[in-house]
Amino acid sequence: QVHMVESGGGSVQAGGSLRLSCVASGYGYSANCMAWLRQTPGKQREAVARMNTGGGSTWYADSVKGRFTISQANAENTVALQMTSLKPEDTGMYFCAAGRRTAADCMYLYWGLGTQVTVSS
Repeated sequence: QVHMVESGGGSVQAGGSLRLSCVASGYGYSANCMAWLRQTPGKQREAVARMNTGGGSTWYADSVKGRFTISQANAENTVALQMTSLKPEDTGMYFCAAGRRTAADCMYLYWGLGTQVTVSS
């Protein structure tokens, strides 16, 4: 069974930084795209960053461009999200996801349980 586990969430004041990490493991895991999505109070769930495993294209939501960076460590079953200049509106539950590439997106097959990020003004 495939498991994805996020870590790194917590509470921070506006303007601060957090680094989220995610590791996928288990038999059957196979993915060529990974992403971070968030559920923010008062808003619908949205993808904030996405990348192809092994490098290549990255994508960011307009709301986080210039502040968030998605990346991989040496292992292609890991993904990180470096968040800087955090704003109160960034508060929410952050999920990592992985799957297979489509023409213009990623079809998510695996999901983590999420990690809470709280930004105080």
